[in-house]
Amino acid sequence: MLLEERTDEQLMAEVANGNLDLLKILFEKHHRHVYNFLYKMSGDKMLSEDLTQDVFYQIMRYKTSYNNGTFISWLFTIARNKLKTHYRRNKDNSDNLDALRFQLAEKENPDENYIHLNKALDRLSASDREILVLNRFQEIRYKEIAEIIGSTPGAVRTAANRALKRLKVIYLKNI
Repeated sequence: MLLEERTDEQLMAEVANGNLDLLKILFEKHHRHVYNFLYKMSGDKMLSEDLTQDVFYQIMRYKTSYNNGTFISWLFTIARNKLKTHYRRNKDNSDNLDALRFQLAEKENPDENYIHLNKALDRLSASDREILVLNRFQEIRYKEIAEIIGSTPGAVRTAANRALKRLKVIYLKNI
């Protein structure tokens, strides 16, 4: 089987067995998705870059803990945990997070709709924002999100629909 034809799960199984060269393929394929998720959740480019590197370092370090599940679920569980750990350790700095995200959005992207969307996302709870970012921006299926957050696909679908409705109300209120 050609390298390009292998699934993420097959590649990760080989990485877990010691073939660390294949981790580069997984990194190239998924690092942008991890970065985008972390950036949408934190609003901080530097932090997102650092945490993305940490995620793949964790994969390398704990490769033997991979238990042949869905690689994407395992990957985003690590990313999610890295972000939570960062905020837990730096709790004092999290108070200014919303103001920082608004400033970054306004400076980096002159598109008004994008700015409004970011502001609306910021007003959602962290769990609502996380589900929407994973599902709508990263295009991860409900089943995999359920694995990531420890829920059921039906509960995730319901939560995503409710979060989307809340986002719509917030977004339309601010236009």
